[in-house]
Amino acid sequence: MTDRKPPRSLVRRTPWPEGAAQALGTPIQPSVAYTAQSPDALDAQYEGRAPGYTYAREGHPNAEILARKIDGMEGASDGLVLGSGMAAVTASVLGLLRAGDHIVGGDQLYGRSLRMLREELPRLGIPATLADPTDIAAVEAALRPETRMLLVEVVSNPTLRVADMEGIAALCRARGILLAVDNTFTTPRAWRPFEHGADLVIHSLTKLLAGHSDATLGYVAARAPEHRKAIYDTAVTLGLTPSPFDCWLAERGLYSFELRYDRAEENAVALADHLAGLPGIRRVLYPTRPDHPDHNRAKALLGARGGNMVSFEIEGGRAAANALTRAAPQIAFAPTLGDIGTTLSHPASSSHRGLNEEQRAALGIGEGFFRVSVGVEDIALLKEDFAAAIAASRGEHDEA
Repeated sequence: MTDRKPPRSLVRRTPWPEGAAQALGTPIQPSVAYTAQSPDALDAQYEGRAPGYTYAREGHPNAEILARKIDGMEGASDGLVLGSGMAAVTASVLGLLRAGDHIVGGDQLYGRSLRMLREELPRLGIPATLADPTDIAAVEAALRPETRMLLVEVVSNPTLRVADMEGIAALCRARGILLAVDNTFTTPRAWRPFEHGADLVIHSLTKLLAGHSDATLGYVAARAPEHRKAIYDTAVTLGLTPSPFDCWLAERGLYSFELRYDRAEENAVALADHLAGLPGIRRVLYPTRPDHPDHNRAKALLGARGGNMVSFEIEGGRAAANALTRAAPQIAFAPTLGDIGTTLSHPASSSHRGLNEEQRAALGIGEGFFRVSVGVEDIALLKEDFAAAIAASRGEHDEA
């Protein structure tokens, strides 16, 4: 009987096949580690003398490709893709502020951003003040000698108020304050913050830019290289790493962004007008409507680009709200926005549930308040669905 040698293990010994052609679609590179030829070669990468990757927490090709595409849309350079929109906010704030610094935020920021300013930053020694970004006098009154940053959304979530961006940018320039703009709602299709004095541009890529509710990512770009480095170092240290697969999905979604945005915006205009004519509606909020409280500012700032978000308030309380959502099974009731399809959310029970009733009331968010992220469906279907849902809410309201 002859001895047989065991088969040889070929783990990590089969290189990627080379060829004269390249893949048309971006490959997914899920590798955590990247090899180098020598310690000197590794030093060259870490010191910026040679391109390449070392460890996925510090960067990887799919994040790099996606970031460069969004840079082009925002007129930015060296933007960073991170694990979520809140990761982008967190890295920006913690990377650039220190204990004793003060930050001012818009009083109608995304719910988790509000929670960060109200609860998380003060316990780290960074006090925060909230101010109405539509009132430049209120913003100025909130500033302190130690104010280092102002964080604002161009169009607020969920009441769609339009910030006085010209006044805020001028105030920040005069006081030497960093202006951080969350551009998630407006997107570079409607407004490009760097062209209007912003120092930081932030996105939740999860929303309109990726557009399919299947990737959780954020993006931040800084005007100054030293700010970019500080944000990057914080993100890497805290492990705010984006998934290569999510980056690949977001890149794929980005290719249809302009088509999706334009169709959804067109639908939003029509839906807002439709809702305003229905019985049982207390108010409809859409930036380009003449009855919007910031209509003139929206027109000057955004032109005809009102975006895809519509908010409205119905008569009645929670019972009427429940009746509305139950009567609209074809409209996804979900705490998100920016999907290719229309989604409906109820801020009091989702994005702003962390605020008490009094705080929500101060923002104009009651139990009958809804936010619609309008998608690309046939507008006739959307009109029918919302008409039936609001009629159902009226029946519940009448019974109550």
